[in-house]
Amino acid sequence: MRYLSTRGHADRKRFCEILLEGLAPDGGLYLPESYPQIAGRLAELRQVWATRGYADLAFEILKLYIDDIPEADLLALCRKTYTQEVFGSPEIAPLRRLEDGVYLQALSNGPTLAFKDMAMQLLGNLFEYELARRGEELNILGATSGDTGSAAEYAMRGKKGVRVFMTSPKGRMSPFQQAQMFSLLDENIHNIAIDGVFDDCQDIVKAVSNDLEFKRRYKIGTVNSINWARLLAQVVYYFAGYFQATTRDEQQVAFTVPSGNFGNICAGHVARMMGLPVARLVVATNENDVLDEFFRTGMYRVRVGADTHETSSPSMDISKASNFERFVFDLLGRDAAKTKALFSDALSAQGFFDLGQHPAFAEAKTRYGFASGKSTHLNRLATIRDTHQRFGEVIDTHTADGVKVAREQLQPGVPMLVLETALPIKFAATIEEALGQPPARPPGFEGLEAKPRKVRVMPADVAQVKAYITEHAAD
Repeated sequence: MRYLSTRGHADRKRFCEILLEGLAPDGGLYLPESYPQIAGRLAELRQVWATRGYADLAFEILKLYIDDIPEADLLALCRKTYTQEVFGSPEIAPLRRLEDGVYLQALSNGPTLAFKDMAMQLLGNLFEYELARRGEELNILGATSGDTGSAAEYAMRGKKGVRVFMTSPKGRMSPFQQAQMFSLLDENIHNIAIDGVFDDCQDIVKAVSNDLEFKRRYKIGTVNSINWARLLAQVVYYFAGYFQATTRDEQQVAFTVPSGNFGNICAGHVARMMGLPVARLVVATNENDVLDEFFRTGMYRVRVGADTHETSSPSMDISKASNFERFVFDLLGRDAAKTKALFSDALSAQGFFDLGQHPAFAEAKTRYGFASGKSTHLNRLATIRDTHQRFGEVIDTHTADGVKVAREQLQPGVPMLVLETALPIKFAATIEEALGQPPARPPGFEGLEAKPRKVRVMPADVAQVKAYITEHAAD
């Protein structure tokens, strides 16, 4: 299996090379040269899920993309990662019925109570394994709007050969999210609060990654979903959800995914491209509706920081969806020159591109199954309240965005699976606004907000972040 860049770089690399690299040298994102097909294997994979469990299902899917780690080692890494002790249930990503036709897939029972743990726990083990095999070290630079940061730090804390430099928008995360990250005092964890919005943090990560000399000198890697390994790990729970929602292998399902950076739902796109019978992939956005605007009109219009709304589903307060480039690359028939012209040239020059009149745009819906919808603060309050009153379920604000949009997109006879984003405690203020009482706090998180903190505040300045990495890279 070889991987190519969405922007046409000549290199073709193997999995373990791109695992430690992040962005391609030309600023593109890595994708496999072709998607492995599972046609005729669904019954076999269903049996793996039913008899051997999530970890072995992960192995069967991952080995289709990873051929430079011995299979015995890859299986051991999957079994080390996906355990009941870490994720709270033997199913790892259990499905529960909410109402007729609508299901919630629980993805937030890992160490940081967010779906990011599903991939990040595996990524931490993959990093440690590959770095030990090479006798190397890695400095991870990341950007978070809330959950990626804590999931990465909890997965990497204490890992040999790994240091984490995590940027986040100052004051834009919930108090619980901030406390989760900033209370980690491990020597290999560095939190950098950027005076700006998430997109500023993401721009810094990309700028550092595109400085190839700096990247190589300080061995910079990424954990954001621009890292293919992280997105690949997320593909697995689409299969697990499908097998729980169906009894026949030809049966269709749909997924609704709260999405800001397009990583979570891009994993669904990959699963569908592999042959998983997915009727539709529904993108649920908040007031920062860049993705919803595209799927409705064909216009992809990035907002500047001042126009990026601060919302009650803050992990989706994003106006530059990094993983969207992967989908557009497929939508345009894998034309790297056209993809580069849009994402490197048009966005830089004018801040938008418009595919509304392009013949391929209609295929986003017809061939690739995408639909979309939007939810606002009042919508999510109403959805949280209604879901609690009718079903006794307390859902977080992002999952509420998903449930609201899912109800609008139901098709008769097609189960709709809403991917849970986080546990409600992470957004307690809005839950209390909706229900008049705070959500339950899981055991082990008492007094989190009062713990000592370690964080450095900086302006949105690439040079200052580089200087900080230089200072601490050899700690």
